[in-house]
Amino acid sequence: MKCMIPFITAAGLLAAGATAAAAQDVDWNAVDGALGRKAAVVGDTHRYPFPRTDLNVTLDGVTIKPGLALGGWVVFKPMHGQAMVMGDLVLLETEINPVMAKMIANGLEITAVHNHLLRANPATFYMHVGGHGDPVKLANAIREGIAESKTPMTVAAPPAQQPAIDLDTAQIDQIIGAKGQANGGVYQLGVPRRDPITENGMALTPTGPMGVNSAMGFQPTGGGKAAITGDFVLTGEEVNPVVKALRSNGIEVTAIHSHMLTEQPRIIFMHFWANDDAIKLAKGLRAAIDKTASKTN
Repeated sequence: MKCMIPFITAAGLLAAGATAAAAQDVDWNAVDGALGRKAAVVGDTHRYPFPRTDLNVTLDGVTIKPGLALGGWVVFKPMHGQAMVMGDLVLLETEINPVMAKMIANGLEITAVHNHLLRANPATFYMHVGGHGDPVKLANAIREGIAESKTPMTVAAPPAQQPAIDLDTAQIDQIIGAKGQANGGVYQLGVPRRDPITENGMALTPTGPMGVNSAMGFQPTGGGKAAITGDFVLTGEEVNPVVKALRSNGIEVTAIHSHMLTEQPRIIFMHFWANDDAIKLAKGLRAAIDKTASKTN
C-alpha cells in the first residue's frame, strides 16, 4: 500500500497542532536509508544528490559532466516538527510521465517541468518536486518516484581526489565575488541574494542547499576555455537587465521560468550557456550579477 502524504500549509500545520518529533529528533538515519545515500548536512538542511551519471549528454561538442548540468537533488528542512522537501530531478523525456505519475500518487507536488539547456543530445528535462510531512514517508515516496527513471540508485564511491580544474579559479573567484569549489571536474560557485526568500512562511535557508543561490558552473574545455551553465535567481524587474547583460557578453539565455509555486518574493530562474574563454565569461557573469540584488565579496 502506497503512503499518501497530505499537503498542508504552514498555517494548517500549526492549526492542526502537529505533534511529530522536534527537528533535532528526526531520524535522519532512516531518511538516509530510504533514499539509499548519505546527506550533505548544512545548517538544518539535509541534501541528497541524485546525479545522472548514467547519461552521456553532449552539447555543442562538449560532453556534459554531472556536476555541470546533470546533478539532480532533493533537500529536507525541518518544519513545525515535520519536514518540507524540495528537489530538482534530471530526466529524459520518456521518464517524465512515469516519474510524475508516481510522485503524484504518493502525495508529492510537481512544481515545474522544463528544460535548462538547448541542443543537448539526448535532451534533458528537469522536474521540480515538493512536499510537507513525515520525513521518512517523504523519502520513501521520493525513492519510489525516482525509481520510475533510470537514475542510478546506488552511489559510486567518491574519487580519492578531485579531477584537476585547468582554469584560473582564483581569478574567477575574484571576478564573481564568491568562493567556488571543485566537484567532479567542474568549478561551482553560488551567489546568494541580499533579500530573504520564504516558502509557506519558512525562510529558505541556508540558501545554497535550498537551491536559491544564483549557481554557476565552469567545466574546462581546454586552452583556458570553459563551458558554463547554471541559473540566476531573480525578481521580475531584474529579468530583462540580466538577459541583456548576458547576451551582450556572448552568453546564451536558454530558459526563463519558475521552480516553486508559493515563494515570496516571486522568484524567476534564468539558465544560460556558453563555451569560451573562462575569464571573459566570468566577467560577463559578473556584469549580470551586478544587475541583481546579490551578495558578493
